[in-house]
Amino acid sequence: MPTYIALFKSTEQGVKEIKEAPGHLEQAFKAMEAVGGKLIGFYAVMGEYDYVGIAEFPSDEVQMAFGLSVASQGGVRATTLKAFTQDEFAAIVKKLP
Repeated sequence: MPTYIALFKSTEQGVKEIKEAPGHLEQAFKAMEAVGGKLIGFYAVMGEYDYVGIAEFPSDEVQMAFGLSVASQGGVRATTLKAFTQDEFAAIVKKLP
């Protein structure tokens, strides 16, 4: 399955509701599994972003729908990156002219 890395920033609403964040995360992880996704790792971080999530989804379309669903809740905004393994990267490079 394709791997995605999401960089999250809390919105003003997310900061106001920070005490509910652990419960919101559990709900999101269950919703992820329900659409065929798999959580690889989730971290609260310091710096420009507040959270980093690494997950697998069956397709770009499934990941995008899930991401839009999370964003529509209003607590976070995400920048999502599609990730390629070292082997996938090497295979892509081999296709270069």
